[in-house]
Amino acid sequence: MPPQAQQLLDALNQTIPLEGYLIVGAIMFAIGAYGALVRRNAVVVFMCIELMINAVNLSLVAFSDYLPDAGGAGAGYAVLVIAVAAAEVAVGLAVVLAVYRSRKTVNVDEVNLMKW
Repeated sequence: MPPQAQQLLDALNQTIPLEGYLIVGAIMFAIGAYGALVRRNAVVVFMCIELMINAVNLSLVAFSDYLPDAGGAGAGYAVLVIAVAAAEVAVGLAVVLAVYRSRKTVNVDEVNLMKW
C-alpha cells in the first residue's frame, strides 16, 4: 500500500471513533427492526432484515479494525454473514414467489398457510 493511502487510512481511523460506527450500526439495526415489525409487504420485511444484517456487519468490521488483538476475525465473520444473508435472500424470495403464485398476495397479514 502506498504511504499516502496508509496516511489517509490512519487519519480516518483517528477522526471517526469506534463509538461512531457502533451508533450508526445501532440506528441501522433499529430502523430495520422497526420496519420488519411494522411493514406488511413480505419483500419490504426481507429488505429490513437485510438492513439489520448489514448493521451487524458494520459492527463486526468496526471491531475488527479497532481491536488489534482480534486479528481481522471480525472481517472474516462479516464475510460469512454476507454469505448467509445471500442464502437467506434466495430462500426468502423463493418462498415469496411460491406464496404469491398460490395466494396472489405478498401481504404477510393475508397469508395464513396453516389454516385450511
